[in-house]
Parts: sequence; C-alpha cells; structure tokens
Amino acid sequence: MGGWKRIGCAVDFSDGSRAALAEATDLARRFEADLVLLHAEEMPGVTDIPPPESVVAATRVELQARLDAWRGETEQALGRPVRGRLLSGPAAPGIARAAGEERLDLLVTGTHGRRGFRHLVLGSVAERIVHLSPCAVLVVRS
Repeated sequence: MGGWKRIGCAVDFSDGSRAALAEATDLARRFEADLVLLHAEEMPGVTDIPPPESVVAATRVELQARLDAWRGETEQALGRPVRGRLLSGPAAPGIARAAGEERLDLLVTGTHGRRGFRHLVLGSVAERIVHLSPCAVLVVRS
C-alpha cells in the first residue's frame, strides 16, 4: 500500500463518485500522491444515427466545465494541483485504458450499489473497471 504515488479517481458527477473522490483525495493527501480525475463521456446510443456534431461539441464543453469545477474543488481540498481528463467512449474500458496511460498505482471509483434486475440490465461500470484495470482498484460504496 505504501507505493501509491499516482492515484486516479473515476467520476460521473453522481453522489457515488463524490464519495469516491473524497476517499481518493484523502489517500492522495496521506500518501503525498498525484491525483488525476477521469470522466468518460458516453453519448447515449438511442439509435444508430449519431447525434449532430453541435450536440456532441456542446456536451463536451458542459462535461469539461463540470470536470474543471470538480478538479478545482479537489485542488482546494488537497492544497495542490490535480489533473483532470475527459475521455471519449464507454466508461469502463476508457477509464481502464487511461489508468494504464497515466501509470496509476490505484484507481478509486464509486458504485451505485444496484442489485438484482437493475444490476443485470444496467451492469456495473465499477465491476467492469475492476476486471479491466491494470492497477489496484478501490470501490467506494455510497
């Protein structure tokens, strides 16, 4: 556990990711580790027709602004710079790939704690991250 020098936190702007970020911030403070926030932009796939580029661009601007706000709050809490990365595509593989690119020692993620039919239908991004990640994963339940 003492080798955690690069910590990542997957955020989807939910209460669960807020709890995960609080844990990641605390760990980064205790281990004097760098902290990187990761958000995967998943455009809803309602049809086979992609959304207009203007919608995609506006969504990216909005998500980047939210990520920047969370990063700013985290920098205040941690007392030093924090990086943020906006990723494109499905969350679990994108976050796992970014964990490798960032050479993270630990990836912190939240979970919504879905059970039963909702878990079966919706799956669990946190569970897929655990299976795909090249580093240790801490799942924080909210």
